[in-house]
Amino acid sequence: MEESLRLSTEQKLQQRLTPLQVQFVKMLEMTGPEVEEEVRRALDDNPALEQCDNDDNNNLTEDSTETFNESAEEVQLADYRDEDDIPSYRLEARNHSADDKYFEPIAVDSSGDTLIETLNSQLMEFDLDETQQAIAQYIIGNLDDNGYMTRDLNAIIDDLAFNVGIDVSITYLKQIFNIVRSLEPAGVGAIDLRDCLLLQLRRKEQSKLVAIATDIIDNYFDLFSKMHYDRLRSILNLSIEELKEVLAVITSLNPKPGSIITGGISDSTRHIIPDFSIEVNDNEEITLTLLNRIPELQIEETFSESACEIKPNATRSQREAATFIKQKRDEASGFIKILKMRQETLYQVMKAIVKLQHDFFLTDDESRIRPMILKDIAAITGHDLSVISRATAGKYVMTQRGTYPLKLFFNERPKEDDDTSSHEILAVLKDIISNENKKKPLSDEAITQILVDKGYDIARRTVAKYRERLGLPVARLRKEL
Repeated sequence: MEESLRLSTEQKLQQRLTPLQVQFVKMLEMTGPEVEEEVRRALDDNPALEQCDNDDNNNLTEDSTETFNESAEEVQLADYRDEDDIPSYRLEARNHSADDKYFEPIAVDSSGDTLIETLNSQLMEFDLDETQQAIAQYIIGNLDDNGYMTRDLNAIIDDLAFNVGIDVSITYLKQIFNIVRSLEPAGVGAIDLRDCLLLQLRRKEQSKLVAIATDIIDNYFDLFSKMHYDRLRSILNLSIEELKEVLAVITSLNPKPGSIITGGISDSTRHIIPDFSIEVNDNEEITLTLLNRIPELQIEETFSESACEIKPNATRSQREAATFIKQKRDEASGFIKILKMRQETLYQVMKAIVKLQHDFFLTDDESRIRPMILKDIAAITGHDLSVISRATAGKYVMTQRGTYPLKLFFNERPKEDDDTSSHEILAVLKDIISNENKKKPLSDEAITQILVDKGYDIARRTVAKYRERLGLPVARLRKEL
């Protein structure tokens, strides 16, 4: 067996990001509040980093030079319009020593209870032992914000055995489950929409209409959900007026009962804080402002370049101290540089968007948004597509009429040679469907022809795609009696 050794050369081109570039990319993608938190963390962790003194905040007006000698109580009493509005406990004499504790009543907002807390408090009204209470609370813990059950009962039996150490049968578990389903608001504990509607109907005061509505949801839910009203009328032998009354009963039910408690807002809902502000004056001149809530940073004085120098006769501790100072100084310098790069990049990208979407920012009319893709912004700013994508992700601009995500302004042309934006077509499509005959809604083919007659050269499948983007169902499901 022969063996041979070979030497070969291979040329390979690789692109590697420096640690500074990696940190810049991450910070560019952050939202404003996330960057503010990152700055606070850096100020706490790095002693070489400090916030610049704001001289504007130190300027005193003529009125501010007056001596301030009001007590805390006087400041609080000044919040009331007159003496009649001041609560009695604020005016009562405090004949106690300075060391005594004094408790003031405070306003407590009980409306902030979560769905789980509300349901658990109702369990106290039932005569349950500790095991039953634990099982009921575990079931409630598996409800989503809308009140729907997120786990199968068989899976909960396994969870209770492994996580809580409680062994129960499916029959016993269903008994506790039915207690949870009897809590308020009606419909909580449902496994799907059909079950949710049935739970609510069975708690209503029974009447002929409620009985028919229950029959429809229980036995003909598919026909109801697909709006096959003619077939429902034929099967149940109902007149048009009777069916309308029954449908009114069904549509009065709440498909998301848990939202009564949560207000339709989940914990994951994020408060939108705009990153940019747009103002338009009477001469239609646009002013762009980067809403900078990030403090100006600088290097702390004791971390100067001279402190980083290692002298020839320095001791070991002095060398270590100089190395530490240099490391923290470099980190602080890099952090300040990255923040500046982020601010400049965001401003350049937004400035390019304003230039291309000038008509929209003058009117706030979404139909005036012109076709624009990442390459268009790259051509103006010179930045890479990935940089632009990160710079616009999760960012918002505030105008005089509303707050919009930057991603709203990116839309492709329906056709390469067409300068019409998808937003314009969406607006026209929405208007066509809004004004259609609800008893004979337009098909996608008919909508396509109307758009063609209006001068929009568009295919039927594109109309279907845009209709779905608007969250509008097909013609059959838009039909009304």
